[in-house]
Amino acid sequence: MRAKLLVLSVFFFSTLLNADFEYRVENSNFTNYQESPVEEYLYNYDRLRLRLDYTQDEFFTTLIADGVNYYGENYLNSPEFGFIRLQKSDTPFKTQSSLNEYGDGAVYLKLYRAYVGYEDAKNRAVLGLQNITMGVGRIWTPTNLFNPRNTYAIEPDEVFGVFGLSYTRHFSDTSALTVVASQKEDESYKYALRYKAYLDFADFALDAVKSDETTMLGYEIEGNLGETGVEVRSEGAYIKSELKEDLLSEEEVEYFQGIIGADYAFVDGITLVSEALYSSKKFSYEQILLNYDSENLPNLVSSNFYGAVSLTYSFNIYLDGAFLYIDGFDGGESRFVSPALTYTLNDYNSFILGALLQENANRYYLKWTLSF
Repeated sequence: MRAKLLVLSVFFFSTLLNADFEYRVENSNFTNYQESPVEEYLYNYDRLRLRLDYTQDEFFTTLIADGVNYYGENYLNSPEFGFIRLQKSDTPFKTQSSLNEYGDGAVYLKLYRAYVGYEDAKNRAVLGLQNITMGVGRIWTPTNLFNPRNTYAIEPDEVFGVFGLSYTRHFSDTSALTVVASQKEDESYKYALRYKAYLDFADFALDAVKSDETTMLGYEIEGNLGETGVEVRSEGAYIKSELKEDLLSEEEVEYFQGIIGADYAFVDGITLVSEALYSSKKFSYEQILLNYDSENLPNLVSSNFYGAVSLTYSFNIYLDGAFLYIDGFDGGESRFVSPALTYTLNDYNSFILGALLQENANRYYLKWTLSF
């Protein structure tokens, strides 16, 4: 018996020695000043993030957990924070604890990502709370009904995870098929299918998403414009979805959304990104608020046509600048401007001074990120 235990112990510890374990701790602190025609407030937002990564041969595991703190009495009593209280992941289990208020602050814990996976030269499978990427847009991604970025946020890519299984089969270096099955809060399922391949001059993809609430068919195209150095892209989605018409009834809505865009990197370090979004249907402010918990919320836009321009420039190895301008061209309060300066002090500290400027509200912020 002791011999067997010794053999098992040797096997277990030798396995650990062959594995790769990494951890990362990051604290992001935001000091925000927000103003609107009716109110203004100064508040602090802090996120302490722990990331653990474990890999052994073709297997990997990732866990990301956050401790989140808001501080500022006026902000905690604001309509915006009331909306934050309502936000939650569309998963069959809770990914964050209850909000615990103390004095002028509030704190909670959040499970951001937690998944296991397997990857070799031909296959990649991931199970758990993860990020599902679809689309080629830099500003908007109409085909992504899983983890769409929020362009109007300070951190556009900070989005809730999806609980499910994703599997990608690479048929060659230029073609792959991805299937996704995810479970929602009501324990129903959302499915996706994506086939991507390179054909002559560009990458093409066909997308499909199906749930009890939504049916989506889409396409993606991305490639270089000859020898010009300009990268062009387009994606579009035909969407049929059940949306709330009022508090007691729903209606089926059909619409198309598509983007076209181009990127160009100049030799002096400036990168220019341009993108336009068209939506065959626009939604009122009341409709958007009524459907705050819909999986189609990011696609509920208030204008039929938007245009966006983004500029980034590296002044030196320490200082970078970015500027984003978005405008809706058929009325409504849809103009958005976001300038930002990033100063990298060292490998552990960075600072971002920026603003989010809209016609009805402005936000100015200082972000300090400490990582080790």
